[in-house]
Amino acid sequence: MPPGDGTERLCILHFTLFIEQECAEMRRESALGKNTHERQNEFMQKISLRGEMLVRVATSGFPMSDELKARILSTLLTLMNCRENLDRAAMRQSALRRFAG
Repeated sequence: MPPGDGTERLCILHFTLFIEQECAEMRRESALGKNTHERQNEFMQKISLRGEMLVRVATSGFPMSDELKARILSTLLTLMNCRENLDRAAMRQSALRRFAG
């Protein structure tokens, strides 16, 4: 169970699966192009918090299998890709507003 805010009570494997599901939902919502600036900020904050929790777990000193370490790294990459996707979606929205107006 990841240390931290205590809202999620999942094993590390299920926590990584939860994060990847959240990222997929954020990408789908962003792809629609109707997110407000506040919603984008909420997504960015969520990505940062999840990444911080994963890093704390990875550096906690708990013994982990190589598969679990790889899973954590893969989930961190998913978070980075999600953030990049959200940035691109925000830039597209901004460009569309500029050209449509």
